[in-house]
Amino acid sequence: MTRLPVDNFIELPRYRSAHSRCTVWRVYVKASTRKTRDGQTIRYLQLAHNEWDSVAKVSRTKVLYSFGREDQLDVSGVRRLVDALSRLLDPADALAAAAPAGLSFVESRPLGGAWLLDGLWRQLGIDKIVTGLAGVRRRDVDVERVLFALVANRALKPSSKLAAAEWVCHDVHLPGLPFVTDDACYRAMDDLISVEPKLTRAVYDQIADLLNLEVDLLFFDTTSTYFELDEADEPLWRDEHGEVVDDGAPTAVKQAGFRTYGKSKDGRDDLPQVVVGMAVTRTGIPVRVWCWPGNTNDSALIRQVKTEMRDWNLARVVWVADRGFASEANRRFLQQAGGHYILGEKLRAGTTEADAALARQGRYATVTDNLQVKEVNIGADDRFVICFNPEAADRDAAVRARLVAQLTDKIDGSDKLSVTKRAELRGVISTKPGLNRYLRVTPGGLLRVDAAAVKAEQRLDGKYLLRCSDPKLSAEDIALGYKQLLEVERGWRDMKTTLDLRPVYHRREDRIRAHILLCWLGLLLIRVAETTTGRTWNKIRAEAERLHVGVFTGPAGTFCQRTELSQPHKTILARLKITEPPRIIDATPATA
Repeated sequence: MTRLPVDNFIELPRYRSAHSRCTVWRVYVKASTRKTRDGQTIRYLQLAHNEWDSVAKVSRTKVLYSFGREDQLDVSGVRRLVDALSRLLDPADALAAAAPAGLSFVESRPLGGAWLLDGLWRQLGIDKIVTGLAGVRRRDVDVERVLFALVANRALKPSSKLAAAEWVCHDVHLPGLPFVTDDACYRAMDDLISVEPKLTRAVYDQIADLLNLEVDLLFFDTTSTYFELDEADEPLWRDEHGEVVDDGAPTAVKQAGFRTYGKSKDGRDDLPQVVVGMAVTRTGIPVRVWCWPGNTNDSALIRQVKTEMRDWNLARVVWVADRGFASEANRRFLQQAGGHYILGEKLRAGTTEADAALARQGRYATVTDNLQVKEVNIGADDRFVICFNPEAADRDAAVRARLVAQLTDKIDGSDKLSVTKRAELRGVISTKPGLNRYLRVTPGGLLRVDAAAVKAEQRLDGKYLLRCSDPKLSAEDIALGYKQLLEVERGWRDMKTTLDLRPVYHRREDRIRAHILLCWLGLLLIRVAETTTGRTWNKIRAEAERLHVGVFTGPAGTFCQRTELSQPHKTILARLKITEPPRIIDATPATA
């Protein structure tokens, strides 16, 4: 019996029990020989390991698998076995185990995620758009590759620009960019923001043609993102769109810092912020992003958005927005040039339209299990649709019952308190909006549960009111169209979590704007990946990042080889119509 060279050893973990530590198997290929009657020597190959016999106090060979005669070896079967064993290892260990004799395994980096994003980047033509824009050409660095690297970083491993440069240099195999500095990242961001209007328009034109985007409904919403600062930025003169202008310029309308205090949608009114807006198609594709100083009022922003997208070759568009944009001025503006809108209407505002709509009788028509609609005619120019969600109604009733119970418990026995103590209790309850909504103070200063307020809220359980200017849409289409506004909310959620819009590590206004633009490009790529494959980005990324590239060195030089493509890898790349990466990524001969 003989053993093959030590290079053929493979270490696999073997668990003794559910509660014990694992023992390492040192597996090797054993060769045994026998001679036939005619004197021919035949070799047999077996997969074996040595196992300690605690009774005899000796190490014994145990055969795990027999390959049969060496001259009749099933090579394809061996390959399948190697592939199966490789799946038990992480990509780096799998590459190291498969290293050819005489070569040293140096490192392993993820390839799949960057390869996939680069394929989408090129497929959407963003590489040519960026390269073709004047102002983004530098002799010392490939700006297009650096910008792609920053976008890929947002989608794969969000970090600061300094950390992103380290990531490119040491932690990922990025097609066409083996090395970058943080200074090159900042310069590329400066170039990006200088061509923002041309870039966003060119990208929209390209994806609208390639993806056949449906823009009959265009959803718009805003959010805010805060900064961990002690003080806001210095106020500067700005125009009505929030852009900085010279002092005394005719377009100057107000002074404001970019990072400044405002009404925070993250509940952080104590910190400076900026306001970010986004327009999204019905399939969730973000077509453009904007940002304004943190104290900008939402109400008028949709007018600016419609104006700036007027020349984007949009056909008949119905703008969809929530009740924060439903002012009369906005409604008139959105109807210009034949446009229409679907807007949320405040039910608790006590407006004439809302009260009249709720007072109308009629049956609801069931659209889905959790959506019923009823169109009401109140004699106004617009159409009004009341939407009812039975599941939401049950939740609203349960929440209200809990709040009323808490309020009852707090004010129980308060009649016996002194006037001062009762006023103190009243002040405490006033800081809790949920409880304060149902509190009533009698003329004598006594605290009571407001039965009228409870009854009024019961009428609103699970309901929301929509206003629409389009006479051709059915009530069901209006309700379903508004419900798709959730696509924007999903976009904000992914911007703030998957792409890490926050924290922002920049101080300068132009670089904050560039950072938001990079997040938008990242969101665009992952939305295209999701809508094409039918999978979430988290699952796509997790699968893609298992594809690695390993670096091997030897006397002849250095070469890079990828790991084997799994079936999920092949499926994802096929659905996205992206070519598979070559097995040998790069080969560099040794210098004499």
